[in-house]
Order: sequence, then C-alpha cells, then structure tokens
Amino acid sequence: MKAVVYERFGEAPTLQTVPDPTPENHGVVVKVEASGVCRSDFSGWKGHDPVIELPHVPGHELSGVVEATGRDVKQWQRGDRVTVPFVGGCGACAQCHTGNQQVCDNQFQPGFTHWGSFAQYVEVQHADLNLVGLPDNMDFATAASLGCRFVTSFRAVVDQGRVGPGQWIAVHGCGGVGLSAIMIARAMGARPIAIDISAASLELASAVGAEHTINASDTADIVAAVKSLTDGGADVSIDALGIESTCINSVRNLKKRGRHIQLGWMLGDQSTPPIPMDLVMGHELEIIGSHGMQAHRYGTMIEMIQNGQLSPDKLIFEELTLQASIDALAGFDKHKRSGISVITDFS
Repeated sequence: MKAVVYERFGEAPTLQTVPDPTPENHGVVVKVEASGVCRSDFSGWKGHDPVIELPHVPGHELSGVVEATGRDVKQWQRGDRVTVPFVGGCGACAQCHTGNQQVCDNQFQPGFTHWGSFAQYVEVQHADLNLVGLPDNMDFATAASLGCRFVTSFRAVVDQGRVGPGQWIAVHGCGGVGLSAIMIARAMGARPIAIDISAASLELASAVGAEHTINASDTADIVAAVKSLTDGGADVSIDALGIESTCINSVRNLKKRGRHIQLGWMLGDQSTPPIPMDLVMGHELEIIGSHGMQAHRYGTMIEMIQNGQLSPDKLIFEELTLQASIDALAGFDKHKRSGISVITDFS
C-alpha cells in the first residue's frame, strides 16, 4: 500500500510503498477513504509523543470501509462503512469495564501506538468495541473530521463541561477543536465566546455559533474582556490550544464555581503551567481534563448531525491528496488554517 512514512522525528516524511496490514483476531483492516490532518499528528512528527516508534505512519482521524476482519470479530463484515475514536479500548481493563475506553489502561491509538491512516489501509484493534458504523448519507470526509477534534469537543462540552442553555462558554483557540466546541456549545443552547489571534478564524467562529469574538492580538487583557461580556465570568471555559497563556486565561476568566476544561494538549515546555490554585480554591473552580470519546457515545452526536443540529462539514477547509498531506503535516505550525484539512485522495 501507499503510505506517508517518517524515519526520524522532524525530518520530512516521504510517500512510500509498504506492506499491507493484516488484522489481529479481534481486529479489522479498514480501507481508508478519508483522514484528517491534525495538530496531534504534527506533535507526534516533532517527537513530542513518547509512544511513537520509528519508522512511523501518522494519522488518527479516519473513516473508510472494512476490508478484512479477524476470525473473532462478530459485529463487522467486509464493506461496512466505519469510523473509529482516536483512542480505542482493550475491553479488559478496569476503565473499559466502566465504559471509559477513552482512558483505557492499554489503549490503542492509530497514528500513535500503531501505524495510522495517512495510508491506503489501516489496522483497527478490538473492532467490536471500537468501531462506529456510519449512516449511508454521511460522506467520508465529514466522518473523518469527527475522529479527534469534533468528538473530543463533544465530550468536553456535553459530558465533561455539562454545558446548559444560557450558560456562557469561553473558547480559547479557534482551530479545529475550538471551532467544534463553539458549534456544539451553540447547539446545546449555550452562549459561546471565541478567542483567537486570527481574524479569519474568528470570522468562522461567528459563522458556526460564537455570540462574541475577542481578537487576542489586539486585546490587552483577555480575562477582563471575557468578564465584561459575561457580567462576571464564564460558566465554562475551554483551553482548546494547549499553551500556558490560554490555559491560565481560561482558568482566570471563570465566574465563581465555574468549570475549566483542558482540551488542547500541553506538551514539552508547556506541560506544567502555573495554575492559580488560590482562585481554584477560593472560587471553588473545577479543573477538568477531557481525552477523546468512547465509541458507544457516538450515537447521540451522529443523531444531532443527522437532524441538522450540528454541521461538522462546515469546518472542513480543504481536501488533499496523500502526497499533499506531507507538506500540510510538516507545515502545520507555519500556516494558520481556519478549519480542518482532510485527505480524500489516496491514489
């Protein structure tokens, strides 16, 4: 099969012909029809994720068609249209037994723990637990765009953040994750505030549901601006970028008893921000992490997409060839994209 492979961290990947994967007894091989290009792929290529072994094929936001099944797979057969969470469960650990596959003790992550979906085929483990069937009328690009950013935001806003009608939610960073969170929060009846340094990203944020926008490049005090708009602070605030300044601003712009959701990965020298614990204690704030979403929770989200409450296709910025994904991956941090890039041509 054709696949994008990197041999060393930070060095340019190449398009190579590599052996086709074969399924484990409990797994399947999926013919990839679409794969998102995500900041997490970029971070992995830079060497920030310790689980990656070289050489490596990136890609964890995928959709496609089941090509082959292992002998123990009961629920799936060749030709089924599927997607998969970027974190898959093993089905045997204590976390999986409580339905929390997103924090499985032995988790499977295409594009991180195993070769990913910047390829014509990808292996998915524990398929009966982790695969998600797709409606016939959902195109593969839209389905792939769900894989990391949208589902992670859905769980953060709905399950972890418990966002309700009329509540203020501040979203720091309007890349794919932040824009998804804004759209989902609006669908839940909340009042989103979008914060970013890009005018184009803020314009898209308004289009998908932001009630107010704040351009951080020309606003001296983000916390004061949020508190002014909300008459005292946000009920829920999300750091969707994952750097020290957005994390701290997200905590500080909360009202008393507000909830901060850490959604952007904080890696390297950004991994240990100085959280203002005096505010956390004195204002009884909640600091909540959110990491992916279980396959069994996709049904509610897909139903909202089917009935028009959510439109993740509006977040797709461009469709790429497998060859073009190399430049998109390596240049991810240099080019500000207002939306999601998806590989749809694997020829």
